[in-house]
Amino acid sequence: MIRLQIVEKRGANLHKKLKVAMNTGELKTLTTQKRGKKVTHTNKNYPGWMNWTSSQGVICCEILSPNKPGEEWKLLDAFIGRMADKYSNEIHNINIQFED
Repeated sequence: MIRLQIVEKRGANLHKKLKVAMNTGELKTLTTQKRGKKVTHTNKNYPGWMNWTSSQGVICCEILSPNKPGEEWKLLDAFIGRMADKYSNEIHNINIQFED
C-alpha cells in the first residue's frame, strides 16, 4: 500500500474538480466508483485502485493492489503525472508514504 496526501492551494476545491473531471470524461484514463470514493485506471496495466477522501483542503489517498502486490507504484506514477500535468497550479504539495 502507498499512502499520499495532496494539499490543495486555498480555495482550489481540487477534490470536487477531480471527481467531476473523472465522471465527465475530461480525465479519460481515471474513473471513479463507489460514489467517487474509489479511483481506478482504465488501463489494466495499472493494477489496483485508490481509495480517497477529502477534508479541509487535504485529499488523503491509499493505493492498493492486492492481486499484484508491489505494483502500486504504477497507479501512483500515472496519478501523480496527471496531477502535475493538469492541476499543478491548484496543488500546494503532495506527501507520499510507503508502507513497510
